[in-house]
Amino acid sequence: MNIFPWRHTKIPVVPLRGIIAAQLGRVNLESTTAPIERGFALAKKHGHLILAIESPGGSATQSDLIGQLIRRRADETGVKVTAVIGDVGASGGYWLACAADDIRANRLSIVGSIGVITGGFGLDKLIARYGIERRLFTAGENKARMETFSPLRPQDIEFTNELLEQAHGMFKSWVRERRGARLGPEEAVFDGGYMLGEKAKTLGLIDGFGDVDMVVKELGGAKAKPLWLRAKRPRGLMRLISRSAVESALDIAEERLTTPNLR
Repeated sequence: MNIFPWRHTKIPVVPLRGIIAAQLGRVNLESTTAPIERGFALAKKHGHLILAIESPGGSATQSDLIGQLIRRRADETGVKVTAVIGDVGASGGYWLACAADDIRANRLSIVGSIGVITGGFGLDKLIARYGIERRLFTAGENKARMETFSPLRPQDIEFTNELLEQAHGMFKSWVRERRGARLGPEEAVFDGGYMLGEKAKTLGLIDGFGDVDMVVKELGGAKAKPLWLRAKRPRGLMRLISRSAVESALDIAEERLTTPNLR
């Protein structure tokens, strides 16, 4: 019996919203660890934690780090984790959703995109057209692999394709591990394409439909409320001057050229 009837059950909700990347202000292990840890600590009372996912993906590494942290804490505490996908939970966003025991979405949510991508631009012919000579010095024959102003070599293509296949294999293994027998035909699930929530349910990528409010009341009763646990954002001038726009753009460009991304 609740001796304080004005106190409603509160279910902890950890929002995972935005691009997944190591940079400041993005969804990454550093920014999400505190709310995830607090969420599991609070969830011990009622046994439930909700992940509110709104992400098109990003870094494969950060997706895996966050997903593994969630599973470790879930196994240690016995807390059941439910992921609720909003507008989009694709690629890395879906990787995060798979850390949950149960996945919900809207019938119009963008779900899936179980694939890996990397890329960039080849400008070697452009600079040659204008008589620009590229001067690049390296130690190690593959140090400048996929360099924007250098010709693309056959061994670079082979290396990159192998890297992507390895990352894709890990992604598929993670989904198989977490979704198990609920998954539909693999040729439809693992082709890298995305789909609406309605189709995702028929293929076993999600378990049902619902939003955070619906799931909170399902888990905690009609009067239950969500307890949002948001990551702390940089304050004051640090939010504006911690990194320039140019530096951030260069980092993003370099990351896309050198690392597999779940997008």
